[in-house]
Amino acid sequence: MAELPEHVVANRAYWNGLAAEYAIDGAEKWAAAEPSWGIFGIPESQVGMLPAELDGIEAIELGCGTGYVSAWLARRGARPTGIDSSEGQLATARELQGRFGIEFPLLHGNAEQVPLPNAGFDLAISEYGASIWCDPYAWIPEAARLLRPGGELIFLVNGILAMLCDPDEGEVPAGERLARPLFGMHRMTWSEDTPSVEFHLPHGEMIALLRRSGFEVEGLLELQPPAGASTRYPHVTLEWARQWPCEEVWKARKRGPREA
Repeated sequence: MAELPEHVVANRAYWNGLAAEYAIDGAEKWAAAEPSWGIFGIPESQVGMLPAELDGIEAIELGCGTGYVSAWLARRGARPTGIDSSEGQLATARELQGRFGIEFPLLHGNAEQVPLPNAGFDLAISEYGASIWCDPYAWIPEAARLLRPGGELIFLVNGILAMLCDPDEGEVPAGERLARPLFGMHRMTWSEDTPSVEFHLPHGEMIALLRRSGFEVEGLLELQPPAGASTRYPHVTLEWARQWPCEEVWKARKRGPREA
């Protein structure tokens, strides 16, 4: 077995440590009647993240965590598979499968190297999974490999402006001044208290990477939470997020005709 990249090892340990803390949040999202997205829980009816037609499609969730996105897909007729690096998160996902009576395959592994054949899926999706915890120069080409021609890639990430304005000072939220450069943005580590590795690319580099990997960009949704929304995450305030996008959703489609 190939040795895991250092950032995968670090993030696996980080999320195993947080797994118990996210179990309640995962259960609440499994139970939700409507999907909601991001740190402010913006409803799907406002975001429009999911494809209109999901019945019968094969989907792969890259970095599935507690598996709630895959559960939402399964309830809408899709056939999802989830992969995650954290054993602890997957244990929660399996417990919730039993509790809610929704079964789908769950794989323990690295979303940068998924142990599944080429061109087996119609949809690849990630909400704060592989989309920020895996190297985009590895996981996006891997998503392209897994998708059939005409398949769709959808992922939610932190907004670039939020990353540029985050002062990385404990629980101090993003401000109105730039705290780091845009040029050279890729791998990001935070304080010693959060020994994890995130990845964020400027929009121009993300577009170039998607196109180079065989995708056509179909949309970039810059999310604005509704008035009165709340979040337990300290890195951005509602006032800030109502003025500038703290989260964004990318939609891209793999080039080539969909098989009949």
